[in-house]
Amino acid sequence: ERRRIIFLRSRGEGKRERARMASLALLKWTTRSVSRHARALVGAGARAAELRAVNVGLEKTQRRFASTDLLKTVLYDFHVGKGAKMVPFAGYAMPIQYQDSIMDSTTYCREQGSIFDVSHMLGITLTGKDAVPFIESLVVSDIGALEDGTGCLSILMNPQGGAIDDTVITKIDGERVYFVVNAGNREKDLKHINAHLSEWKASGKDVSLTTHEDRALLAVQGPEAANTLQKLVDIDLSKMYFSHFTVSPIKGIESFITRTGYTGEDGFEISIPNDGALEIIEALLASGPLKLAGLGARDSLRLEAGLCLYGNDLDDTLSPIEAGLTWTISKSRREACNFVGGDVIKQQLADGVGIRRVGLICKGAPARGGSKILNLEGEEIGHVTSGGFSPCLKKNIAMGYVKKGNQKSGTELKVEVRKRVSDAVVTKMPFVPAKYHRP
Repeated sequence: ERRRIIFLRSRGEGKRERARMASLALLKWTTRSVSRHARALVGAGARAAELRAVNVGLEKTQRRFASTDLLKTVLYDFHVGKGAKMVPFAGYAMPIQYQDSIMDSTTYCREQGSIFDVSHMLGITLTGKDAVPFIESLVVSDIGALEDGTGCLSILMNPQGGAIDDTVITKIDGERVYFVVNAGNREKDLKHINAHLSEWKASGKDVSLTTHEDRALLAVQGPEAANTLQKLVDIDLSKMYFSHFTVSPIKGIESFITRTGYTGEDGFEISIPNDGALEIIEALLASGPLKLAGLGARDSLRLEAGLCLYGNDLDDTLSPIEAGLTWTISKSRREACNFVGGDVIKQQLADGVGIRRVGLICKGAPARGGSKILNLEGEEIGHVTSGGFSPCLKKNIAMGYVKKGNQKSGTELKVEVRKRVSDAVVTKMPFVPAKYHRP
């Protein structure tokens, strides 16, 4: 990796690569340090010691990367003014937590509600009479079959059958498609999409791509999310169900509103012009019991919800079937599999796969990414990709990949954490039941 950086620097790209490595270093440090210190102390009830340990580690990280060139969302100054601890993530300076501990922030979102700034992610709109067929050539889902103004989770595929990214794709209407890609994947995703887009345009197809760099993105999540947002819009949110999309003004500011999220709670993702972001986030805070929350709580919430974190639980070497996401492959597309990587997926659907993503409830120390998963005979059969202490369940949870035959719920296994072996059991996900607003 060091040799790679030297090579990139010689081509003028070292700065971008160092920012990427800083983000990766932060994630690795956060999971190890919080697990080793704060979360271990939670079990003993030492909440004050937990908070001190987290704060000391975050301050060290902030000093270490103070000179790193990081991008800032339009709400950066707002976060700093609210006491957020800002850290590098996917090339951006992002809030990992505010005044509350990550533990308390996680439970508060499930009990009341939270607002997350996720403006580092990139919104994209495809337009034209061939917009729907074009996106269908790249992903596994039947977007054309969606009703206008609805969406679904889908996977952007590579030729090897691996996942380039996971994203919620909304069919606005027959000629417009909207989706949001992960921040760490934006350059990779755009390169892949634009390469295919050029081919389509060269053949006379009608499809164009717009990136929404001029828009912020807020995730409003939790039981009070709908009640709070309802005070600021004229539409009836009770009739807007999970995965539905609309364009509606919020305090007179035109907004893209999608009823979705990354927590397992009911909620919305709101795309708004940058110049209206501050007004809207302040209005949301003033209109209900919602609190600001950062990346730390967001990661705990998505793990409890059994949702993949790209780069940990899903990457370009793993297929949707191996990741337990076969349900994203529309049944209407499984025969032809006429999308990038479809030949691989069709073969896997017929023959099965050798590994599967599973959920685990673990004893002992929290199992983190890279921890070995063993069978009862001590044979290594897989590894953990995400894990930690669940603030809501008050127990250690994890997800990871195991060899075929070990994925059935209730299967007793072992996890090895820092050379200590503890009991684990395969558990159905989500760990915390989803509370999506459905008809």
